[in-house]
Amino acid sequence: MVSYGNYRLFGAAENAKLYAAGVEYDREIRPNFLGARLDYVVEFLPVLLLSQSAKTDFWGNPLSRERMIVPGTGITPFGFRLLWRDGRRVMPYFETKGSVLGFTQKALSSDATYENWSFHLTGGLKLKLRGRYDLRLGMLSDLHFSNAFVVRSNPALDVMNVNIGVVYHLGNSSAAR
Repeated sequence: MVSYGNYRLFGAAENAKLYAAGVEYDREIRPNFLGARLDYVVEFLPVLLLSQSAKTDFWGNPLSRERMIVPGTGITPFGFRLLWRDGRRVMPYFETKGSVLGFTQKALSSDATYENWSFHLTGGLKLKLRGRYDLRLGMLSDLHFSNAFVVRSNPALDVMNVNIGVVYHLGNSSAAR
């Protein structure tokens, strides 16, 4: 996942970007739900990089032009994906995930927390490749994270993203649709 911008809808922080890499596992739970295949999704993000201003105020607004990278990790215990046109060459999908993100420093403000809750929405296409492989392109992606006011300062961040993933189908060869 690569952020290309942020906006102020639910979050007050600005001029920050989030980058992530990880592994996602999905399992079909219903073959026909609203005309699509419904999958359950879990994810582990061992690489999480938050690019933010080196100095921020209580709400995460930048107070300097200097940048800093705050590393972290994340886990998604639950998520759902709707996949239309399953097994075809081009398969549109919509995905929603809830995650917990942890950083090595307080994220977005020195008055905030190390841990944050995240909500992620993605719309995109899954493209059938050869054999067990597919390519997933999440072109319309939005991620919100905040500490949910665990402490007084809840800077929160809303970012727009692009997601790219290589899909490998586990199991026997007939499982690769």
